[in-house]
Amino acid sequence: MVDFAIYAELKAKPGKAAEVEAFLKSALPLANQETGTTVWFALKLAPDIYGIFDAFPDEDARNAHLQGPIAAALMAQASELLDGPPAIHKVDVLAAKLAG
Repeated sequence: MVDFAIYAELKAKPGKAAEVEAFLKSALPLANQETGTTVWFALKLAPDIYGIFDAFPDEDARNAHLQGPIAAALMAQASELLDGPPAIHKVDVLAAKLAG
């Protein structure tokens, strides 16, 4: 069951979209190592707008993710890659279908 999630929206600086995409793709192995992260998606919403959606079984897992290596790497590169800080929203999952 997943009840807790994060939706983050990222806007690439002009000319940095390919680097943002590469960063997001490179984060997948880190997400796979997080035992509390049930699902993790990197999304392209528009030519320079990206999103991350991930879900967790509990608040502790969500907080661990927010303090983990993906968030740290993103914040370390944000000023170089992003046109403003990422918009990070803690959201509640109302319903979900998960394979398994």
